[in-house]
Amino acid sequence: MIEIRLLQKEDNTSSFDCKESNLNLFLKQYAKQNQFKHYIGTTYVAVSDNKIIGYVSVSSSSIRGDELGELIVKKLPQYPLPILRLTRLAVDKAYQQKGIGKTLLKWVLKLTFKQKEQFGCFGLVVDAKAESVGFYEQYGFESFSIQSGALDVRPYAQSMFLSTKTIEVGVG
Repeated sequence: MIEIRLLQKEDNTSSFDCKESNLNLFLKQYAKQNQFKHYIGTTYVAVSDNKIIGYVSVSSSSIRGDELGELIVKKLPQYPLPILRLTRLAVDKAYQQKGIGKTLLKWVLKLTFKQKEQFGCFGLVVDAKAESVGFYEQYGFESFSIQSGALDVRPYAQSMFLSTKTIEVGVG
């Protein structure tokens, strides 16, 4: 049985290993700081037998409609649109290829839809590693190029977008 819940201060993150040092480091060193000290992001963990087997980190953000280019066909307001940003998704190496990543992503899609209903949210953006683009495409994410504010520290990331309208069809 897998439970997805908020990361807690007392959670033991030391044994998590997804084979990606930067994702391991984030969970072990920065996730709790971001959530409990700086309030700049929230991490949800997939837990089985009191062990963290995966996690997803999200933050609120915004995007201008013109940054999405041809992905959005109708006219949008000329001010920033609220979005949820999926900042990290990782699964412990012992649990990879078992549907945990898919479960976490579907959970974030539902969270995005809830945010739409409760606070307003235009869609979900993820900065996907090149090898993860296909994973996100199968859920309807579409690639776009960020015009401003590109992340210099992750030049390999491909920005991808999924509208809440698309999520509603699949989740609602």
